[in-house]
Amino acid sequence: MTNQPDLETLWAEHLRHEFDTKSTPDTLLTMVQNAYVNHVPVMTGGYGKGALDSFYSTHFIPKMPADVELVPISRTVGVDRLVDEFLFKFTHDIVMDWMLPGIPPTHKRVEVPFVVIVQFEGDKLAHEHIYWDQATVLAQLGLLEPGTLPISGVAQAAKVVDPQLPKQPWRPPVLGTVVGASMTRGRYALGEPSVHCANRPVTIPCPLQESREL
Repeated sequence: MTNQPDLETLWAEHLRHEFDTKSTPDTLLTMVQNAYVNHVPVMTGGYGKGALDSFYSTHFIPKMPADVELVPISRTVGVDRLVDEFLFKFTHDIVMDWMLPGIPPTHKRVEVPFVVIVQFEGDKLAHEHIYWDQATVLAQLGLLEPGTLPISGVAQAAKVVDPQLPKQPWRPPVLGTVVGASMTRGRYALGEPSVHCANRPVTIPCPLQESREL
């Protein structure tokens, strides 16, 4: 019987070099040659060690907030795959190219649930798919308004830790007269802005007053 590699130890070593030693070369040593990383909400990462070298050394390791904390929630380990669920906590004190590209530091505190799916080939990482809810991050940074959209802020992280917490009530906003005035036979087109997010108008679908093909 072939000895199976200890995936948890391999994953811990990878994370150690990403967050503790902050060494791109050592991080890459934990990965296969054609490894890839995909931060799904913003599609950052890279394919192959050449691209990952640039990504880790330029856009990930040096663009990590100073007080990052990973709080474990759950872990599932298979034959060649590991799935981690954890809270990612940080203060937005730097431009985070990999997660919030182009957004200047707001110096606000963020707590968001993460899920990482890690595939292995032998004793090396083959790929990572990283998921989180970008809307809750933007809400905690003050860039989206939870009161006008069906999204949650830091309460999302708290409920992952304590499932007995009450659910967040959601009531749709009053959209204004443009929707009511233009209701007709179910045909839709882009109407005038009726909802504002962070003081910016958002165009929403509004029924046409006269039925016509779009």
